[in-house]
Amino acid sequence: MPLALPDTGSGESEVNLQCVSMTTESAVRSEPARPTQTDLESIRDAVRTILKAVGEDPNRDGLLDTPSRVAKMYAEMFRGLHLDPGRHLEVTFEENYDEIVLVRDIEFTSMCEHHLLPFRGVAHVAYIPDGRVTGLSKLARVVEEVSRRPQVQERLTQTVADLIEDRLGSSAVGVIVKAEHSCMSIRGIRKPGSMTVTSTMRGSFRTDPVSRAQLMSLINH
Repeated sequence: MPLALPDTGSGESEVNLQCVSMTTESAVRSEPARPTQTDLESIRDAVRTILKAVGEDPNRDGLLDTPSRVAKMYAEMFRGLHLDPGRHLEVTFEENYDEIVLVRDIEFTSMCEHHLLPFRGVAHVAYIPDGRVTGLSKLARVVEEVSRRPQVQERLTQTVADLIEDRLGSSAVGVIVKAEHSCMSIRGIRKPGSMTVTSTMRGSFRTDPVSRAQLMSLINH
């Protein structure tokens, strides 16, 4: 089971191998069928119920439109549930290139499924092509759409790696995610600035220390 540790480094772009969790198995790649669209009315009703439950009056002037605003926000934040991020990797190009391709510092915002509070950070996504490459922006699009789901950071990391490995057939895939979680910074232990780092390494990034060290050097450069 992956272990996510707070990042104690001083540099925002530094990733220390000692505090990076490495998964031992791929996530389950088949997902249950989901509704094809967000039920906005049900969300509005639920928000009204919550407002009443905490002692508010959902009919007062300042809260009249709040249920609708929250419903639209949830539809935006969770739109990835209704999309296939892997479709961005369907277009590839033949290229005689077998070194690391890295897109670094891809910003994202996702939602922790435990408290429905956001976590924000950056993802570093790398792969070694096996005769075919994809557009660089496609990797960022995959991260963006995968992030738009209720989830834990460990699953986000594995899902992005699964999609790249499955759709591109790469000889190596590396995904490192660094994020700050609102559920740690604004509630509970209340430790703003604490960063969580997770990683998934596949292929030679996992089995070859030299290849992995080269990837980490590029990320930390």
